[in-house]
Amino acid sequence: MRTRREFVAGTTVAGLGVGLGGLPLTGCAVEGDEESRRTEGRQGEGDFQEVTRSAKPLRILILGGTGFLGPWQVEYALARGHVLTLFNRGRTGPDLFPEVETLLGDRAESDYASLAGRSWDAVIDNSANVAPWVMDSVQVLKDAAERYLFVSSISAHSDNSTIGQNEYGPVFTEEEYEEAMASGVSAGAAFGPHKAQAERETFRAFGERGIVVRPGLIVGPGDRSDRFTYWPVRIDRGGEVLAPGDGSDFAQIVDVRDMAAFMVHLVEQEASGTYNATGPEAPLTMAGMLYGIRAVTSTPVTFTWVDADFLREHRVGAWMEMPVWVYPDPENRGFSAYDCSKAMAAGLTFRPLADTARDTLNWWKAKPEAEQTLRTGLAPERERTILEAWHARNG
Repeated sequence: MRTRREFVAGTTVAGLGVGLGGLPLTGCAVEGDEESRRTEGRQGEGDFQEVTRSAKPLRILILGGTGFLGPWQVEYALARGHVLTLFNRGRTGPDLFPEVETLLGDRAESDYASLAGRSWDAVIDNSANVAPWVMDSVQVLKDAAERYLFVSSISAHSDNSTIGQNEYGPVFTEEEYEEAMASGVSAGAAFGPHKAQAERETFRAFGERGIVVRPGLIVGPGDRSDRFTYWPVRIDRGGEVLAPGDGSDFAQIVDVRDMAAFMVHLVEQEASGTYNATGPEAPLTMAGMLYGIRAVTSTPVTFTWVDADFLREHRVGAWMEMPVWVYPDPENRGFSAYDCSKAMAAGLTFRPLADTARDTLNWWKAKPEAEQTLRTGLAPERERTILEAWHARNG
């Protein structure tokens, strides 16, 4: 295993960054009737149709909106009756919300000209994985918006050794961020320091009008990273499934639809402060997660739990080859055991694991066959090779 710093700034970063709206992908919406909002085939269609409308419609700017998290935020906010504006480069999903006005700009080029002269009740920033983007955007928007919600990450925490760590646990310092920048490491390798610095920039500009949400692994239909998706797909395929460890290691995930609703809820409530936000409500183990997923498919399947030392001997990568799981170690034992009670008290709720697993599997099966290639998890032949070696060793 690498050192604590290397683990947090490397493995954790690579695992968490992709699914948190990290690409500059966005769009913009205006008020429209319910019929126009339910465009056929759009991600999120039907998931929020029973949501009650807000008593106080807000004007919300979303920096992001056509990636993974963003569309669910858009669908939920529209169902609540809010008037949305999305800001993006217009390159990804430009037709995703045809009823929506799109303000074009490129955060990588500090191009916010299209936002000039506009104002909003709240901003939700889910597209910034590097601190300079937030440094720029909060300065542009601090006098144009009443509230600013920045989507950070539990990777902002610099120490994963403590089980049950809350929002007040140590995060990467400004000095560590500056050191990472001076060393010339990539944004991916410095994901945690970038997120921690962006949190500070949010509060410097907005003070008590700032909100920071630190999700863990966001999962569910639409997740292009295939983290978590690997498990429903693999279990549905059936047969002998290689499962990591002994089943007792912690796992934390949150459905993208629950996360989207929570973020909109926070701006509606004019919240402030920082929230660790992952789930479920009760502690979940890898065994609980895998057996819970198995309940949504009738395919015959068995789990073979392979201990961590054997997986390490065979160079099985945690998190990417064995999604949702990391090697048990004193320095990372709290990685999937964060305290999210503050977020739950503020309105974060969780749908059943079975719903997330079933919807994810259905979304996967609805994709064109040419696109059904998993980006994470063990390749079938590698899984068979490791299982054969495990059985040979254990008779």
